[in-house]
Amino acid sequence: MTQYVSRAGLQIAEELAHFVESRAIEGTGITADELWQGLATIFTQFVPQNRALLAKRDELQAKIDAWHRAHPGPVSDMQGYQSFLRDIGYLVPEPAPFSVGTQNVDAEIATMAGPQLVVPSLNDRFVLNAANARWGSLYDALYGTDVLDADPAQSGGYDATRGAAVIAYARSFLNETIPGWEAVLAGGTSHHFVAKAVSGDTSRYLFKQNGLHIEIVVDPTHSIGATDALGIADVTLEAALTTIIDLEDSVAAVDAEDKVAAYTNWLGLMRGDLVASFEKGGRTLTRALDADRVYGDITLPGRSLMFVRNVGHLMTNPAVLLADGGEAPEGILDALFTSLCALHDLKGLGTHRNSRAGSIYIVKPKMHGPEEAALTNALFDAVEDVLGLARHTIKVGVMDEERRTSANLAACIHAVKDRIVFINTGFLDRTGDEMHTAMQAGPMIRKAEMKTSSWIQAYEARNVQIGLACGLSGKAQIGKGMWAAPDMMKDMMVQKIGHPKAGANTAWVPSPTAATLHAMHYHQFDVFGRQAELATEPTPGLDPLLTIPVAPVGHNWSDEDVTQELENNAQGILGYVVRWIDQGVGCSKVPDIHDVGLMEDRATLRISSQHIANWLLHGIATEAQVDAALIKMAAKVDGQNAGDPLYEKLTPDSIAFKAARALIFEGVQQPNGYTEPLLHKFRLEKKAAA
Repeated sequence: MTQYVSRAGLQIAEELAHFVESRAIEGTGITADELWQGLATIFTQFVPQNRALLAKRDELQAKIDAWHRAHPGPVSDMQGYQSFLRDIGYLVPEPAPFSVGTQNVDAEIATMAGPQLVVPSLNDRFVLNAANARWGSLYDALYGTDVLDADPAQSGGYDATRGAAVIAYARSFLNETIPGWEAVLAGGTSHHFVAKAVSGDTSRYLFKQNGLHIEIVVDPTHSIGATDALGIADVTLEAALTTIIDLEDSVAAVDAEDKVAAYTNWLGLMRGDLVASFEKGGRTLTRALDADRVYGDITLPGRSLMFVRNVGHLMTNPAVLLADGGEAPEGILDALFTSLCALHDLKGLGTHRNSRAGSIYIVKPKMHGPEEAALTNALFDAVEDVLGLARHTIKVGVMDEERRTSANLAACIHAVKDRIVFINTGFLDRTGDEMHTAMQAGPMIRKAEMKTSSWIQAYEARNVQIGLACGLSGKAQIGKGMWAAPDMMKDMMVQKIGHPKAGANTAWVPSPTAATLHAMHYHQFDVFGRQAELATEPTPGLDPLLTIPVAPVGHNWSDEDVTQELENNAQGILGYVVRWIDQGVGCSKVPDIHDVGLMEDRATLRISSQHIANWLLHGIATEAQVDAALIKMAAKVDGQNAGDPLYEKLTPDSIAFKAARALIFEGVQQPNGYTEPLLHKFRLEKKAAA
């Protein structure tokens, strides 16, 4: 049971108080009393605003529900529908043309284009791997994935045939991307060549294309270099320019213990002293942050530039209790404590630097409209005041993943115009919100059809066009979402080049290996040139964005269609929830119903649970059919996890199974269809039982 200590009229969990007072404030020049009093003052100012904006979400949803009950089915009068949304304040007036004023932004965000990793903050080994994914071996990435049109590597040591295919692929990439590279290795020159570094038998040749670096490692004594006519041992790409250390959708953090673990890892990254030890192959290995890379007079960052993703405005956490006994808004806790940890970087208190521009980068998810963005802006003002930081030191990344935000995106950007460094589409959460907002309109189309819906095409295009119109190019990232299949890199290489071609100067990838491979797209394609072209094009209007993916009247799904959809959703829900509830794993590679491993987090859970809830509401499926699908898929998930010694089988009486069922049968009542309230409830029950 959590023990609390009293600070500034607040009740602070002992482990959080100890972390803050013994570690997080050390060297910052801020006293414990100043920090706790600052937190209390922030709560006084912002808790009422936070609660009022959450109440407004519910009020708007109730009005939209009533409208859809009176106008069931697809929207037939789009202008009337939009007039209604304006009347209730869901749609707000567009701001006059403006350009963001963000200053002191690191090049990785403002003027470079490349992959972005998102990694759960609770896993120290994973966050270190992600931070070190700034540079990746192209040879390793090709050798161990399915990108090549060649047989997989044979077991039992190095496969020379596979290796030859890797080298041929890499040579083709070099010839296309940095022509003239061979002449440089022979002592000549090329306009792509930057520098050379020599250490013993190893020579490292540095090249640059589209703002990204490529390193060719020549070492005739290396096992690979010895077989190569030019002595090339590896080709290394500058890959994950930025990484998001995630406290939100990819973690299961429900109490002070979990929050302190996340904050501890973030502090270690900001100080540069985080270390992780683990067992692999019978040996103990240690991970630490990589050093910078030196080429004579040139020093390049050895690590990805790190953001931290705070939670949104919805959830509270028992790590701090307010004066009225209620739990503190978790987003406020994150804003203060992640910024406090980042202060160590700004003051140079550790061994490595994150931001050379002197900024703190926070991604803020799940905001609904410009009022909520304005709340974040004011909250960050208050945090800067507590920490003695200049105004707009804390930068914000806005996740464009809720319907009201995407419909009012320019106004949301305007609300944070002097600190914004990032907008990013979140297709999965955006789909979940689309379904919940129009829950009463009728049954939604099948989940697989969502990706081709007209609203999604408009959503993705508007995000780029509005970002460009607001002056983000050269100052901020315009991002695209995750490639969710980490074992399907060949497909990723075919499809994900569409993201830079769409004008996105970053896009999410599921692993360091994927970052290395996706980096090839940015070496090959000039994103900023594409942004300049797109800046002259018109922004798609609201009509397609607000076209609801409700099935047409008279849809004719067969019993087999319904069963198939239910089982697909139920399997995904159970496969994710069982790890979240029983093991506290918020993101992992979860096998889908076809046994394909997909990176799952709460956003995917939101879609699946809301979809079944919608079909239940409109009579497409019955309670008995849903329960039958859950029971059948529980057995499937048990089988898929048979090799996990920590796995607990799903039974109707297990806490994880009850959580999965509640997400469906209580889905209509959940605020905006979010899964967090129920996940936290059942995870806390599981932890208490343990």
